Amino acid sequence: MSKETEERRPGRDTRGKGPAHPMAVLKRTIGLTFEFYPVMTTVIIVCIVAAAILTSLPAIFMQQALAVVARYWQSGNWSTALTEIAPIVQGLVVVCVIAVAANVVQGQLTAVVTQGTLMKTRNKMFGHMEDLPIRYFDTNKHGDIMSYYTNDVDSLRQLIGQALPNLLAMAIQMASTFVVMLWYSVPLSAVVMLIVFFMAWLVRVIGGKSARYFLAQQVALAHTEGFAEESMSGQKVVKVFTHERQMQEEFDRVNEELFEASRNANTYGNILGPILMNLGNLAYVVIALCCGIFMLYSVPNPSLGGLALTIDIVVPFLSLTKRFAGSIGQVSQQINFVVMGLAGAERIFTLLGEDVEHDEGYVTLVNVRKGADGNIEECPERTESWAWKHPHHDGTVTYTPLAGDVRLVDVDFSYNPGHTILHDISLFAKPGQKVAFVGATGAGKTTITNLLNRFYDIEDGKIRYDGINIEKIRKPDLRRSLGIVLQDTNLFTGTVMDNIRYGRLDATDEECIGAAKLAGADSFIRRLPDGYQTMLTDNAAQLSQGQRQLISIARAAVADPPVMILDEATSSIDTRTEQIVQKGMDALMYGRTTFVIAHRLSTVRNANVIIVLDHGRIIERGTHDELIAQRGTYYQLYTGAFELE
Repeated sequence: MSKETEERRPGRDTRGKGPAHPMAVLKRTIGLTFEFYPVMTTVIIVCIVAAAILTSLPAIFMQQALAVVARYWQSGNWSTALTEIAPIVQGLVVVCVIAVAANVVQGQLTAVVTQGTLMKTRNKMFGHMEDLPIRYFDTNKHGDIMSYYTNDVDSLRQLIGQALPNLLAMAIQMASTFVVMLWYSVPLSAVVMLIVFFMAWLVRVIGGKSARYFLAQQVALAHTEGFAEESMSGQKVVKVFTHERQMQEEFDRVNEELFEASRNANTYGNILGPILMNLGNLAYVVIALCCGIFMLYSVPNPSLGGLALTIDIVVPFLSLTKRFAGSIGQVSQQINFVVMGLAGAERIFTLLGEDVEHDEGYVTLVNVRKGADGNIEECPERTESWAWKHPHHDGTVTYTPLAGDVRLVDVDFSYNPGHTILHDISLFAKPGQKVAFVGATGAGKTTITNLLNRFYDIEDGKIRYDGINIEKIRKPDLRRSLGIVLQDTNLFTGTVMDNIRYGRLDATDEECIGAAKLAGADSFIRRLPDGYQTMLTDNAAQLSQGQRQLISIARAAVADPPVMILDEATSSIDTRTEQIVQKGMDALMYGRTTFVIAHRLSTVRNANVIIVLDHGRIIERGTHDELIAQRGTYYQLYTGAFELE
């Protein structure tokens, strides 16, 4: 693990694009909508600005209408007044219609942009997650990862679809309203601003505390979901050891942390609205008193419009004051959604900022055939022959036949710096040989197979595949040449046939059935309700562990790779079934380089070489008979002098 990786902090993208500040998160969030929907987002902003400005204009029409009424109040000539008021009303109707149309268009487009952005963001997250190294999934709870796609994406929806449009509308509305207020009266506008500054200070103080708790709520929610997912997947273990009460207590503790964070966040969030609403009412009263005092004592009324303070100014100004203070209250109501949305967006960008699996390889795996001149040549269609395509700096290309010759030379490895797992490992497997790893749990058996797949990269030494340093081979091509059967089976939702074909997507039904026969799975599959078309769900919970393992073996068989890795592949199969499967396994391993990890030492007796590991070191190697004759660790393990574990 690099120093840079160790020092990663939440919200920081190690590739230089990640947010380190809320405004950076906000900027990148807005950037997502422009990235996916540039035209629609622009139209939405134009509609929001237009609607916000137009909603501030009715006060002007009201002032003009009141001015007409005031002029004709004494004369009583209302027919002339109606003639002057009619165009004002018509203008007001036009403004209202345009504002409604802008709001409708904005609402419809916002729905499209919001849901589309969420869809594309989830696609982007999943695509990026597929490129992350195995280390990431080994060090993060799966429930926590799932929380990115549920809670955090939903918070992003509220931010994009509700909070940001409302905040922009309120900001434009407040700005346009304040301009109209200045047009009518600068002193009264100053009084309003004093109250507004106090309201803004409250929003900053109380909203800041609410923000911290909402951030804590998002993290606590992810932890709660992670714990719940882990508990559900391990229910059998919980019940076997009767740990229901302990699990309940632990869940109560995690849930209590979520409750405290949510309670504090909503407490501060909910008290802000009523306070601001009452301050808005107070501002209305204060402005009404100021208007009365100014008119009573004929106080001068400097204004941008050069207007005297009369009743036709006071009435719309009070309406504007109410609207302006109300806008502050509406802004405060959106703070909770903004904070939650930014917290979710920050976690999403943190996921997107995780370093992807590094692949510097340039050697690829291609289908080949012998040309007329007897040399190997590449061909686009699938053949039975494969080769490593190795481009060179001088522009030439060489082809190395895929044989399955694997060699480890002086390999050292550690999952974490300072804790070496493998020490100076050297071994080789010639094409067609069977190499078995034996040793206690934690000796490094599975770690070696992880290095062959490049799930992890070595710290020192070399691993060569057909004479090529595997660091030069593209990881997808390397893994395509390796078949692996793990101790823990993973079957996906779909038919039995689909799960077998997962090993090679272009395999025919006949090839899949042949692979099942080879693995010894054909007989039980045909006894299933729908045979090979039987649907499997929930990791094939309707099948036994042994049956799931047989399907997993068939899946590896249909891939037909030159190198097989069997990580305790028969550990979940009973002795009788193992005898049946072993024949299929022998057929599967025939002609292939095979690495076998087994606790049942009887399954590795026919290995070409058995390697005994202890604490990451090779302590013995040889055939079964040679190791028995040495009467060392393997002899003691085989004869039961002490347990493997």
